[in-house]
Amino acid sequence: MPAYRTDAIAPDPGRPVDPAEIAKFEAMAAEWWDPQGKFKPLHMLNPTRLDYITAQIAAEFGRDPAAPQPFAGLRLLDIGCGGGLLSEPMARLGADVVGVDPAARNIPVARLHAEQSGLAIDYRVTTAEALAAAGERFDVVLNMEVVEHVPDPLSFLTACATLLRPGGLMVCSTINRNAKSFAMAIVGAEWVMRWLPKGTHDWRKFITPDELADLLRRAGLEPVDRKGMVFNPLAWSWSLSDRDLSVNYVTASVRPRTPPAG
Repeated sequence: MPAYRTDAIAPDPGRPVDPAEIAKFEAMAAEWWDPQGKFKPLHMLNPTRLDYITAQIAAEFGRDPAAPQPFAGLRLLDIGCGGGLLSEPMARLGADVVGVDPAARNIPVARLHAEQSGLAIDYRVTTAEALAAAGERFDVVLNMEVVEHVPDPLSFLTACATLLRPGGLMVCSTINRNAKSFAMAIVGAEWVMRWLPKGTHDWRKFITPDELADLLRRAGLEPVDRKGMVFNPLAWSWSLSDRDLSVNYVTASVRPRTPPAG
């Protein structure tokens, strides 16, 4: 595996990203589209993530998910897009997709797979903070399994809120912080099943649902929904839950159309 190079990261001075976190995903870049490789957990989880994302976008923007391209006319940002596991289905549903990742080795993988799939996706090596500073705006922001990897979650989420147009929707998923999440997400996924390399996650950076809701509000967003994403080891499948947010969970929040009074 090639040595990690800091010059492979997008040159955005002052960006609040963690080079060690980027290095982890740079090292795994070539395996994004291998369903049995190091991203097997995401391939298994992806249908459940997509069910939630599509339902939230359809509800917020009054779209019919059964239509051929229900999200046509919506500009969507996929932060930490990796190899494009979410960007591609969003493009197929008609959204104008921008996929960004600070790990430079991920982007050529994503571009090549999109080209082979006949999809036009704007992939960039950059960060949410850089896009916000450049004045970019989106109807939808996907922020999936990213916030637990950044050094300053509030600063990151504030940049994400800035990227949303008034009335825009952000879908954010992460991992709860408790004994069960340590057992499942680190001991189980990294040490026992070896779905991910050891050290992919830092339990101390996990965020509880209430902490995330508070961060979202402080960033200027209004939380409107949250659900757990629960793994069933007997059925070997994932599902959404209204009650069980003990490990993986996903939230929806909106940028108010008018700023709060006072």
